[in-house]
Amino acid sequence: MNEIAVLLKEYRAGNVPAKVERLAFVGAGDKDVYNITAPFVVDGKEVIAGRIESRDSEMAEIGFFEKQDLAWIRLANMPKLALQDPFMTRIDGDLIIGGVEVFPSEADPEKLAWRTCLYRGKGIADLTLFFEGPVGMKDLRLKQLPSGEIVVLTRPQGEKGGCGKIGFCRIQKVEDLTVVLIEGAPLLPPHFAEDEWGGANEMHLLKNGKLGVLSHIANFDAAGDRHYYAAICMIDPKTGAIEAPMEIIAERADFLAGPTKRPDLKDVVFSGGLIRNVSGTADLYVGISDADAQKRTIRDPFVKFEG
Repeated sequence: MNEIAVLLKEYRAGNVPAKVERLAFVGAGDKDVYNITAPFVVDGKEVIAGRIESRDSEMAEIGFFEKQDLAWIRLANMPKLALQDPFMTRIDGDLIIGGVEVFPSEADPEKLAWRTCLYRGKGIADLTLFFEGPVGMKDLRLKQLPSGEIVVLTRPQGEKGGCGKIGFCRIQKVEDLTVVLIEGAPLLPPHFAEDEWGGANEMHLLKNGKLGVLSHIANFDAAGDRHYYAAICMIDPKTGAIEAPMEIIAERADFLAGPTKRPDLKDVVFSGGLIRNVSGTADLYVGISDADAQKRTIRDPFVKFEG
């Protein structure tokens, strides 16, 4: 089954034009800023975290940018986090920043390995590393519930997850997070076809007590080019059951033309974060073609789940 083909057809049938803008970043030199978070407020500043990287490299660092007029200006004297694809959440009042660390593989130093790393602090300046996820796993995400419990979404690959599927577990406190727990987290009910993959990018607590999950879904075409789409689903935070199946909410053609890191990455939208507006719209922040960052204002995709 080619799930993406079906989801894409459904999405295009209902898609409507929407406002799109490219985000301007200052302070990254001649490097690209992409795969951004949605804006968040810390230390009284509206900030975006973004992946900073040379066009011909995979070695990235996370930069923090403050909104000033029409541009996002890089904050000086912040921790150097050598990570890709930043994400943020808050747990027990602390700021949690995560990203993907890339390093030479132990089995073959000529190849790269990766894992998700998590940092915490009261603000950006005092972020310290507190957890390193399993080697080979990206897209580890945490969300604290009103009860204080924490939902953990995982993304194993290989024998358990194939090309990459989403796993689910809950912990009582952040100190309960372990590699063994993450590796053992059961997968959500079937949600990606065998030759397709994806992962969670951000969780939103909905008015009905469920979790709206902003995610991405992807596949290769016959030529080996990648195709990534922004998607959502809704899960029950108690059981991990998918209560509203995956649907696409944006594709590359919805955004402005721009650069691409490589030809095979031209059709890539990587979900960064979503800001839900009281007007019933939502601002979707994304990375584009591994070289660009844009925002598209869409109908809030989670409203329909809240009744």
